[in-house]
Amino acid sequence: MSQDSNLHQNEGQSSPDVLPQDPSRRFWLGTACAVGGVAGVATVVPFVASMSPSDRAKAAGAPVSVNLAAIPPGTMVTAEWQGKPVWVLHRTPEMIAGLEKMDKYLADPASDRPGFTPEFAKNSYRSRKEQWLVVVGICTHLGCSPSPRFALGGAEGMPADWEGGFLCPCHGSQFDLAGRVFKNQPAPDNLLVPPYYFVDDNTIMVGLEQAAG
Repeated sequence: MSQDSNLHQNEGQSSPDVLPQDPSRRFWLGTACAVGGVAGVATVVPFVASMSPSDRAKAAGAPVSVNLAAIPPGTMVTAEWQGKPVWVLHRTPEMIAGLEKMDKYLADPASDRPGFTPEFAKNSYRSRKEQWLVVVGICTHLGCSPSPRFALGGAEGMPADWEGGFLCPCHGSQFDLAGRVFKNQPAPDNLLVPPYYFVDDNTIMVGLEQAAG
């Protein structure tokens, strides 16, 4: 990418000053107005009696198992945990290589800002294994749900030098394929990495950082 590219540049749009200072408070404020299925889940949580045992467990925050074998390279599935969408993306070697080009365009490339990245994900991939991205699909600005834009270049309405990532349709925030936000965006932080661990090579458990016991 060229330095003079206007990619990811929305100077003056960043608005962290109007959000709660504490990252966890800002995240839960955003969660309350998330779109695309999450709001629907929130409306039925009070009606516990009408929910199945598994639905009640999810609403209460029980860990959720995800079968990785069912996710081909280059595709993503959405799981539900604590009433929030959790994206599980199987990154291709090309997607992984593209991450190395992004640092100079990112607001927090090393995920140093507190509250959104657990210690195990403080690496350039923001994950336990480089081919797997696991993030909560809620924008850290005002809680909209970003859309995947995996195609390179302008094929999906993105700039010509786009390396793939996510676009929030509400206010235009852009994230790379590690869920890291670009500079000068309305979103002040990277996408949240939830606790999770690998049960085996083909299964992750979202909601815990390690197996109990």
